[in-house]
Amino acid sequence: MAKVTMYTDGGASGNPGPGGYGTLLMYGDHVKEMSEGFRQTTNNRMELLAVIVGLEALTREGIEVEVYSDSKYVVDAVMKGWVFNWEKKNYKDKKNRDLWQRFLRIYRKHHVTFFWVKGHSGDPLNERVDAMAVAAYQTGNLLTDSWYEQNEA
Repeated sequence: MAKVTMYTDGGASGNPGPGGYGTLLMYGDHVKEMSEGFRQTTNNRMELLAVIVGLEALTREGIEVEVYSDSKYVVDAVMKGWVFNWEKKNYKDKKNRDLWQRFLRIYRKHHVTFFWVKGHSGDPLNERVDAMAVAAYQTGNLLTDSWYEQNEA
């Protein structure tokens, strides 16, 4: 079975404010980096979007994926099963419904395990995706997080 290692990070300046994500995928000798910035969003949205974009970039289903993230929000929501309960309750009173729904669609196509890493602790790949996320929202070429601006802002 193919195994992919993914590092993800997201952030927002001001939270909410301009934000971005960074995602790094590794498969054997292959490395793929992805990042984007948004004009108005939150840290949690960018942390979750980083994982979604990475999973959506996989070209086959059924891949074993190890996700390394410094987001307790994302890691705990999945590993402690919270998101599955939110789904059963139709995300009542939960933020980021759009992204959690999108996440679950792609998550269920693979074999995903999450690992929490302490942010800003010297892990070189975590530092890399953090730098990518920050650079993404500092470029000035920012996208619109339409769901957030219309429903949660």
